[in-house]
Amino acid sequence: MSTAVLTDPKTKIRVSQSSAPQPIIQMREVCKGFGSGVTRNEVLTNINLNVREGEFLAIVGFSGSGKSTFMKLLAGLETIDSGTLTMDGQTITGPNPERGLVFQNYSLLPWLTVRGNIALSVNSVFRKWGRGERADHVEKFIEMVGLTHAAHRRPHELSGGMRQRVSLARTLAMKPKVLLLDEPLSALDAMTRSVLQEEILKIWEEERQTCVMITNDVDEAILVADRIVPLNPGPNASLGPAFTVELDRPRKSSELNHSDAFKGLRNAVTNYLVAVRQKSREDEAATTTAPKVELPDLEPLAMKLPHVSSLTAAK
Repeated sequence: MSTAVLTDPKTKIRVSQSSAPQPIIQMREVCKGFGSGVTRNEVLTNINLNVREGEFLAIVGFSGSGKSTFMKLLAGLETIDSGTLTMDGQTITGPNPERGLVFQNYSLLPWLTVRGNIALSVNSVFRKWGRGERADHVEKFIEMVGLTHAAHRRPHELSGGMRQRVSLARTLAMKPKVLLLDEPLSALDAMTRSVLQEEILKIWEEERQTCVMITNDVDEAILVADRIVPLNPGPNASLGPAFTVELDRPRKSSELNHSDAFKGLRNAVTNYLVAVRQKSREDEAATTTAPKVELPDLEPLAMKLPHVSSLTAAK
């Protein structure tokens, strides 16, 4: 963080003013779509964002709004169509160990153990390290996510929560400058999800890496993030206004439910998301070219069956 010396125009007194941390990732007028011609689908349009170094940023939005595409752009797994996307001033053109991505579907190699899956990433990134140093590094992250007792097991022998811990440890072990979390807890049950939310927070507070998390859970975003940025519904999805989370750390979900600040922020973010989705639906309905279907003016028949005695009398 830099400090600038300014002069107050009214009092002529020189004052110092601290500027915000320099962004580690910058997005300027970023657009991304798929297909061509009449089948072209514009997913993201005019995305502008600064990801500050050391912050925990949460992107929230509804399913189908382009959140995973957004994350793939940051990871370098997809390339932008227009605009600029940089990290530390360098254009992002492909995957890089400095940006570690935790997928929502685990993506573990089924024939490798917990230790083997984590070692695979460590050995590929830290090739100059000695064998013993790499092995110690792997064990450190296995212990960090609480899987020492299961280090010899393969993915099919693990629960969903344990698999996600392996995926998280594998990415953390690469020591990336930016940790990207693509809805990593969406497939888990509520209890496991709550436990892993606090685990992720604990690890982040120890490592203090820059972290960008995609989620569709507003409560989860408030629990983990410093800032929350909504992704407006697609197609042509854009970013909404940033919401600053001014809640003391460490945070626990059980305690936040009694906080008025938490409730107010949750209402603000939720109301914004509901409002933009409603507007998106109205805009889509107004621009649709499908012909309006006129329903026939019909009256339903009486569905009541005749009584048994009536049938007998008719005979």
